[in-house]
Amino acid sequence: MTEILVLYHSRHGSVANMANRVARGVEEVSGATARLRTVPRVSPVTEAVADPIPSDGPPYAEPEDLAECDGLILGSPGRFGNMSASLKYFLEQTSSQWMAGALQGKPAGVFASTSSLHGGQESTLLSMMLPLLHHGMIISGIPYSEGDLAKTRTGGTPYGATHVSGLDSQPELSDEEARLCRALGRRVADLAIKLAG
Repeated sequence: MTEILVLYHSRHGSVANMANRVARGVEEVSGATARLRTVPRVSPVTEAVADPIPSDGPPYAEPEDLAECDGLILGSPGRFGNMSASLKYFLEQTSSQWMAGALQGKPAGVFASTSSLHGGQESTLLSMMLPLLHHGMIISGIPYSEGDLAKTRTGGTPYGATHVSGLDSQPELSDEEARLCRALGRRVADLAIKLAG
């Protein structure tokens, strides 16, 4: 089985909902499976006292998850046009995987949620792509053959799936956002299978 790591950080549930839809899209591809992982919140006490296993949701990602995956899809809330500190902190700990070339030649995609339509969605997606390019990954977006890109009045970009949560951080996805999440999962899974063949 081709395994795609869906790795994300979610604060209010929007990105977690997106991750579940992305994982569903991965598993719609014959021969592909999704490995859902999250990262702990960054705070002055994270390493000192945080539980090593989250109280709910998927397990925290380990470096082995990166080495074992055939593709990677990253998700984050937007933070002033950037990925969250929690996801960035995890990625900054991947130097040994970079040195070993553990992600080179593997496909990747990104997804994000912001409070407003113009709240830095595309720059957040681009910020997540940068470390993936350094790892030698092959970045995939969502092509305009996905009709929802041209019709959406909520989230969705050719750079990756997005969600507009509103100022009250509503985690529910629009129909277009949900379909674009699944499309991203299918696309990365398809690419991983083609690259492996």
